Amino acid sequence: MSPDAFAGMVPELLLEEAARRFALLGDPSRLRLLNVLHDRGELAVGEIAVRTDISRENASQHLTRLAAAGLIARRRRGTSVFYRVDDATLAEICALICRGVRTRASALAGS
Repeated sequence: MSPDAFAGMVPELLLEEAARRFALLGDPSRLRLLNVLHDRGELAVGEIAVRTDISRENASQHLTRLAAAGLIARRRRGTSVFYRVDDATLAEICALICRGVRTRASALAGS
């Protein structure tokens, strides 16, 4: 793919924000958190930490970054904070990437 073709995929004005989003999604721990939220819906941070086998503190830091980027939403009820996926494109993006990963793995296995 030529550099010109890539430039047309992501408008110049969106390159920085797209790069930030890709960076957020490039962390396996954050992907685990997003998987759980996608599968289970809204959950408290403690429940998310247990389901992902990530410490509560680490999960909370990752969730804060995802929320700041608008990928997930949070609400407070008493002393608990609940999170949910708030970007409808996440499942589509992840399915597309995983399809590419599976295709590449199959091609490598067949080589």
